[in-house]
Amino acid sequence: MPGPGPHTIYALTSGLALLHLSNGRFSPHHCFVYAVNAFIGPDLGSFAEWLSETLKTGEAIGSAAMDLIHHPFYYIFILGFPLSFFYRWVSKVLLHKGVLESVSGVPLAVRQCFLLVSAGSLSHFFLDHLFEENGQSSMYTWILSTGWWNTRAPNNPEAVIVVGFLCSCLIGGFIYIYRVKHNKSVTARSLQSICLVVGVASLYCLWCTSQIYWRNPRQPAVGEEADLGVLVFLAIYFVLPHSFCIMSINPGDHLGTVGELPR
Repeated sequence: MPGPGPHTIYALTSGLALLHLSNGRFSPHHCFVYAVNAFIGPDLGSFAEWLSETLKTGEAIGSAAMDLIHHPFYYIFILGFPLSFFYRWVSKVLLHKGVLESVSGVPLAVRQCFLLVSAGSLSHFFLDHLFEENGQSSMYTWILSTGWWNTRAPNNPEAVIVVGFLCSCLIGGFIYIYRVKHNKSVTARSLQSICLVVGVASLYCLWCTSQIYWRNPRQPAVGEEADLGVLVFLAIYFVLPHSFCIMSINPGDHLGTVGELPR
């Protein structure tokens, strides 16, 4: 599986991009908490298992920790809230000691820390699911199972019509929302665009599911492509963690002078 380097670099570069785009509202504190949890977060379970095996004691506890902590969602449910308070305290110490600056001038809130812990866990498994167990992880195997690999995919005119219609709705709807001389605000149109993408993606997944799991005999949903697995994987392990990061961004009214600390 990927080591500390790829996990940290992936999360830190994503965080730096958000820091730049948000003009500092996604602060270095956000980047720090996000990157630490993408690196060492769920691997606390792996470390506990390794430590118990090395010390030859508490191996059952170490194995249980591996099963419970090294998991994209169990890590959040079990350690999410305790770690949120811990990182809130760390953010406060780093700010008041002048170790790490924040444009907002205030430490991270517990809610922000929880979102970043969650984002870090999911981003950790974005890499783990793709690059561990010699490509035979349960998630990666399921993604590939939604494709058609045994023989050449038969021609399916229904798929061409349905997929073409959905993609046309997606592109056409986007153009309509952002057409010239539209009176709605950028925020309102962004929300409309998100609803459009979620709606079309849901219908796309419904079509794929109906062809793969509900139809007997099964037939390829979109040629040989594993579109259902890819969409579900990206939604959970790419879109969702970055959405959590965006949700954790400091509001505009918290902005202050760079390097200015609360007195």
